[in-house]
Amino acid sequence: MGKEITGETVGELVAVSGMHQRKAEMARNADAFIALPGGYGTLDELLEVIAWAQLGIHTKPVGLLNVEGYYDFLLAFIDKAVDDGFIRPAQRHIFVSAPHAGDLVHKLEEYVPVEDDQATPKLRWESMEQQVGSSPCGSPADNRSIDHLPSTSTKLVVVSTTSSGQF
Repeated sequence: MGKEITGETVGELVAVSGMHQRKAEMARNADAFIALPGGYGTLDELLEVIAWAQLGIHTKPVGLLNVEGYYDFLLAFIDKAVDDGFIRPAQRHIFVSAPHAGDLVHKLEEYVPVEDDQATPKLRWESMEQQVGSSPCGSPADNRSIDHLPSTSTKLVVVSTTSSGQF
């Protein structure tokens, strides 16, 4: 691995070839996604896992740790997109948010995937592979939906942390 600062390793450190493989590995190994306050990279990863849920690629819970109202403007933006008809009302609840970690974990544990009769047809990794020529879940032979990949233990993938380690 190159000279990248990774901080203290908790669990397994997996070296990947690029951002797409990183996201696919996170999606494959996570039982839930939590976004801490962060910048563009956090928003990119957060909105991608929300979009994957909207498309039916996964049904895993997604949570925003809204420390001191950090995500209030994003939540207001999403509410406006619902009001303006860009996001269906049922899909507003694809993710949960809370100001404290304990409350967020409780909401993630209680999460029930959104059922939307008007939802986009459910996609699977293999249909995406045919469209783009490679599988985001690993090898082209891996033709399973990420919901059906075996999970050996409960894991949370933190979408972002601050460099100072503070929330």
